[in-house]
Amino acid sequence: MNGLYSTDAVRAFDAAAIDSGIPGYELMTRAAAAALRALRARWPVARDLLVLCGAGNNGGDGYVLARLAKSAGLSPRVVALVGRERLKDDAARAADDCLAAGVPVLAHQPQEFASRLGRSDLIVDALLGIGLNTDVREEMAHVIGAINESGRPVLAIDIPSGLCADTGTVRGVAVIADLTVTFIARKPGLWLHEGPRHAGKIFFDSLGGSEKISARSPCSPRARLLDSALLGAALPRRPLDAHKGSAGHVLVIGGGEGMPGAARLAGLAALRAGAGRVTVLAALSSVSAVAAGCAELMVRGIDPDEILDELLAAADALALGPGLGRTPWGRAVFSRVCAALARHELPVVLDADALNLLAESRATPAHCVLTPHPGEAARLLGISSAEVQQDRLAALRALEAAYPATIVLKGAGTLVSDRVPWLCPYGNPAMAAPGMGDVLTGIIATLLGQRISDQRTNVPLAARVGVLWHALAGDVIASEDGHVRHDRGLLASELAEALPAVLRLSSAFLS
Repeated sequence: MNGLYSTDAVRAFDAAAIDSGIPGYELMTRAAAAALRALRARWPVARDLLVLCGAGNNGGDGYVLARLAKSAGLSPRVVALVGRERLKDDAARAADDCLAAGVPVLAHQPQEFASRLGRSDLIVDALLGIGLNTDVREEMAHVIGAINESGRPVLAIDIPSGLCADTGTVRGVAVIADLTVTFIARKPGLWLHEGPRHAGKIFFDSLGGSEKISARSPCSPRARLLDSALLGAALPRRPLDAHKGSAGHVLVIGGGEGMPGAARLAGLAALRAGAGRVTVLAALSSVSAVAAGCAELMVRGIDPDEILDELLAAADALALGPGLGRTPWGRAVFSRVCAALARHELPVVLDADALNLLAESRATPAHCVLTPHPGEAARLLGISSAEVQQDRLAALRALEAAYPATIVLKGAGTLVSDRVPWLCPYGNPAMAAPGMGDVLTGIIATLLGQRISDQRTNVPLAARVGVLWHALAGDVIASEDGHVRHDRGLLASELAEALPAVLRLSSAFLS
């Protein structure tokens, strides 16, 4: 159940659970109970709860949570954004049971709303749920704005109100929650685009219907979450007789005039990821700077007209693009390398200016990983970066259709193409720093060169493991006591240095 499912699929799962014999009101009660457990675990001293209830089952969840909170000795109050007469079925029953339990249910009064928010220990968002398909209406937008300005901690039930459950796009305005408790199936919008900023920490509860749901519904996930267990499975301990010749030779081509840093970072990351040998080919003017930054790298300058077949034949994987530039030298090297790759079965990662030059030529090498950030993806597709971010899964599919390669669409919630795409739930804002993409390129190139499966080369697996390892390394550096604490000041070189440590961490930390 690590799949991310569309809102239509979630509705089908909900119906399948009910058809299997779980009454709808029982599902609502389980959802509210799960949310209350998460609330008390996160905020154990919170007592005065302000539960904001809209129409539909999301509001019903809120009414049940308020009733259960009162039974647990807390002091909940409900603000009803719609009248009882507009509630139906299970939501109406939930409201009636809440009133019968003695929970104060207050009508929404805009002039008093801010003070009510300020007097609460905690706000529970049970306003809109996953059914939103238009921008938030004006009255509700004012309510959400007041929540976000209140400074109080917020728990969102199922999804922060105003956030699109399918794409992570904010529909005008959305609640910024500290914790989101989501049910039945995970919604992709919690991990995509603006979702992570609005969802906060995400807790999932299947409500006890997972097996019955999967047996009765044919729905397929839109994506899957990468699991930290993949690292141990894909990167077993090396044999005692391992040597550098058995650990792969990575070739990094980049480092154009005035840009030695990117190639050096990619080479450093390749070494820290375990490559036995790393050779950097750079512009003559960049050789000294690359070599001075890392004594373990082999570095040499190349002429754009140089015949590269011998160098490519000696390598196990290639990273093309870090610091390459789009100068005449960079363009000539890119063209020469792509022509040579047609004569070699060499897996390759294209990044940075190699992607920008690929957007012009469309000549995609075989056994290839493309690692665009949203701006590079936009150039590859001929659209704007805003359009890429608006629906990242759709952009990933478009890139797959246009370029025969494994695609890594970088950003918060990095995506890796596959029959069902993979989404990385790790990483943090401190990784928004120069050189991070170069480090990822070096990691993936090393994994390609080490043949991390029984196949000669498993390009998609290398991309998945590289993305996961990179993100977890960022979390390790930014963490204290197993929790991410820092959101700035992280250097790409520090992340590269942390790669071996990630493999030594316990599974408890990674989970």
